[in-house]
Amino acid sequence: MIDLKFLRENPEAVKENIKKKFQEEKLPLVDQVLALDAENRRTIQEAQDLRTARNALSKRVGMLMGQAKKDPSKLAEAEQAKAQVKANADRLAELEQEEDRLAGEIRRIMLVIPQIIDPSVPLGPDDSANVEVARFGAPLVPDYPIPYHTEIMESFAGIDMDAAGRVSGSGFYYLLGDIARLHEAVLAYGRDFMIAKGFTYCIPPFMIHGNVVEGVMSQTDMDGMMYKIEGEDLYLIGTSEHSMIGRFIDQILPEDKLPQTLTSYSPCFRKEKGSHGIEERGVYRIHQFEKQEMIVVCKPEDSMQWYEQMWRYSVELFRNFDIPVRQLECCSGDLADLKVKSCDIEAWSPRQQKYFEVCSCSNLGDAQARRLKIRVKGEEGRTYLPHTLNNTCVAPPRMLIALLENNLQADGSVRIPKVLQPYMGGKERLLPNKKKED
Repeated sequence: MIDLKFLRENPEAVKENIKKKFQEEKLPLVDQVLALDAENRRTIQEAQDLRTARNALSKRVGMLMGQAKKDPSKLAEAEQAKAQVKANADRLAELEQEEDRLAGEIRRIMLVIPQIIDPSVPLGPDDSANVEVARFGAPLVPDYPIPYHTEIMESFAGIDMDAAGRVSGSGFYYLLGDIARLHEAVLAYGRDFMIAKGFTYCIPPFMIHGNVVEGVMSQTDMDGMMYKIEGEDLYLIGTSEHSMIGRFIDQILPEDKLPQTLTSYSPCFRKEKGSHGIEERGVYRIHQFEKQEMIVVCKPEDSMQWYEQMWRYSVELFRNFDIPVRQLECCSGDLADLKVKSCDIEAWSPRQQKYFEVCSCSNLGDAQARRLKIRVKGEEGRTYLPHTLNNTCVAPPRMLIALLENNLQADGSVRIPKVLQPYMGGKERLLPNKKKED
């Protein structure tokens, strides 16, 4: 959510930003906000004038009532002043109600006007215009076939989607044996990797209130992602970033406590409504998964430096798993409305012979801080809004796809990267069930 003062003073810049986001249907919202804001300011001024008049009239009533004890002729004038006080009070109540209505309407519209994007963001209508920036590691294709990822898992008796379908429906899975252990090894390594980078490990709440949801994401994303608990003001988190940033709601942070750098584990729950939908066969797009996340709350002048550092952490982690990756800069039309700048880290799929998304790193500027009323107390007591950033450290379902495909051997075994071996009891590779029986 952008600053209302900025919109008031720079409406054309806000409109130009909307055009860059290819959301022309939102252009009328700027003028609507300006009209509502002008009306609200008039209402506020009238209310303030009435409060000033009320104080003066109240004093006059008291004076006239005192005089009326000695001079009855003053009683009528006192009653007239009292009637005016009541009329002013009634009008003030109406104005205060109108202030609330106008402020609510302004906020509702402001929530859907996109954040001002960084000048470095490439322009384009959708993800087809995203720009590859760099590659890390050679994307190799072996001379033996790479089965579909669930087939690889099944060769280790490591997945049961049929049973999950009977228990929970599509978009769920059971992981078993070495595959389940590998899943947890990836999470444990991701945790320790981020702790070694100086981040504080955190296990956050897995359900959050509606005002936190509104503060951390757009309404469109909320409707398409979040599961609501029936009869309660609680939502299951779609990512731990939501509850991690929500931790600072309505807080004033001392400047010397910045940056706040946290890494969190959580399960994640998503409806996955929309064009992508649930993948019936595999575990690429599902309703429930686990993830290690990272967030930063920092000074505005430091946020771009943190953005660069955070996506590089993802590259380093995936290269430690011997997985080739690339960085893809998200274009303007592919940015969620709260984001200033964002990039995806994509892993190489030898089976598909293309890259697929495994991490998303975002700088949200002051959008979340403004919505959640997170402030920083700086020098001489000055308060300002911090910037917030988030990035996926590792999400094992997609990570498992990349890990299995890139480390699958010709004999059907899977080589375990050295960094994961301590988390796998020292195992250097996984043997499929047929090999174990042989």
